[in-house]
Amino acid sequence: MSVALLRLMMVAGLLFVGCERKDTSSSATNASSGNPLTAPVDYLGAAAKAKRTAESTVGNVSLSKAIEMFHAHEGRYPKTLNELARPDYLPSIPPPPAGMKYDYNPTTGQVRIVPQ
Repeated sequence: MSVALLRLMMVAGLLFVGCERKDTSSSATNASSGNPLTAPVDYLGAAAKAKRTAESTVGNVSLSKAIEMFHAHEGRYPKTLNELARPDYLPSIPPPPAGMKYDYNPTTGQVRIVPQ
C-alpha cells in the first residue's frame, strides 16, 4: 500500500510541476523584443521611459512639498502654482516633462502631471 501511495505522490508532483503557469506579464518581457539586434534600441527606449518617469516624480514631489509648506505657513492652499515661486517655497516652478502639464486643484492642494 505504501508503494502505491508513493507512486501517486510522484505522479501528482510531476503533474504539478508540468502544469506550472508561466508569468508572461513581466516588464522585461514586455520592454524587450528578445532580438539581440534590437537590444540597443530596446535599452535606449527603456532608459528614456525611466528618465521621463523620474522627472515626473521629482517634479510632482517638489511641488507637493511646496504646497504643503505654503498651506502650513499661510493657512490656505495657493490659488495658482505661480504663488509658490518665491524664495520661501521654490525658486521657480519646475517645468513638466515634455508633452505633459500640471493639473492643480486649489481647493484640495493636489497637483498631478497629466498629458497635454
